[in-house]
Amino acid sequence: MLLPLDAWHRARGGRMVPFAGYEMPVQYEGIMAEHQWVRESAGLFDVSHMGQLFLSGEGLDAELEKLIPADVAGVAVGQQKYSLLLAENGGILDDLMFSRWPGGIYMVVNGACKWDDIAHLREHLPDSIEINHMDEHALMALQGPKAFDALNRHATGEYPLDALVFMKGGKFEIAGVPAYISRSGYSGEDGFEISIPAEDAAKVADLLCGEPEVKPIGLGARDSLRLEADLPLYGHDLDPETTPIMAALNFAVASKRRREEANFPGAERILHERENGPIQRRVGLIVEGRQPVREGALVLDDAGNEVGRVTSGGFAPTVQKPIAMAYVPTAMAEIGTRVTLSQRGKIHHGEVVAMPFVPHRYVRAGASK
Repeated sequence: MLLPLDAWHRARGGRMVPFAGYEMPVQYEGIMAEHQWVRESAGLFDVSHMGQLFLSGEGLDAELEKLIPADVAGVAVGQQKYSLLLAENGGILDDLMFSRWPGGIYMVVNGACKWDDIAHLREHLPDSIEINHMDEHALMALQGPKAFDALNRHATGEYPLDALVFMKGGKFEIAGVPAYISRSGYSGEDGFEISIPAEDAAKVADLLCGEPEVKPIGLGARDSLRLEADLPLYGHDLDPETTPIMAALNFAVASKRRREEANFPGAERILHERENGPIQRRVGLIVEGRQPVREGALVLDDAGNEVGRVTSGGFAPTVQKPIAMAYVPTAMAEIGTRVTLSQRGKIHHGEVVAMPFVPHRYVRAGASK
């Protein structure tokens, strides 16, 4: 299947690879250069493979709260929240973002899971809830410290772009194209997600990449940026056997009302782990030397037994060291714990460190822009 910007990427030298059922650019100039450009300026990511859904109907908030642990009812128009689609055992079926729009809930789910997510929602939500798959829309992410400057030259709306702060969104226009713009991102940097009609995707991409601050960025840098920012990737760091507490996503079950009601899937297990600790926990690792460890590397105990596993790893351009995410026994999850790793028979050593590896630079309420 082709995404709206497929030809656009190829015309700009994007090296295309299979991803989530589509062909997507892994890089243009090179992963390291693109990573650094986003850290210093602004990069445009095509994330049109993600599933964009609009849910509406009577009783939507209460019905959706039966499937995710977030306080849906408490979300105001224009507010965005991160949440998790949960299995009955408390495992994670997908992670997602949702926002309150007038008349319903706008939801963005992972591209590789979107068809399963839509089927799950249709199965578990009553017929009175309408699920509109917005497959006629493209989705872009403009990320980096100069993203605001570039986008602000073109976005107009009911209020200025700087009225948006982290996890807020609203309706705007970009060169006459209707756009829903939210301010968050998957890089740890300030940035925006831009949902627009697919037919206008190339026009808007050209406009933004015509700004001196902006270059197109591929999947490779997207992965290295999100790893430095402690942003887990579904299907790698999150899966149906992993609970939010194991994944160190305790904030996803932070609502006191939701915990007291305990009516989301897997609530008993999740709340028990929240109070008493899980058996395993996701941690960040700095790996000694220059050789990165990759997904699938084993975490060993002192006797050489497998006790955990690396779920994401690579060389971190900003940190200038190999870093990784891994699941380890909770007893090994304390900051400063030394760990032994095995990858293809070779032994590596590392240390549990605080995440994110690189501090977030989101623009929150009270900031100037």
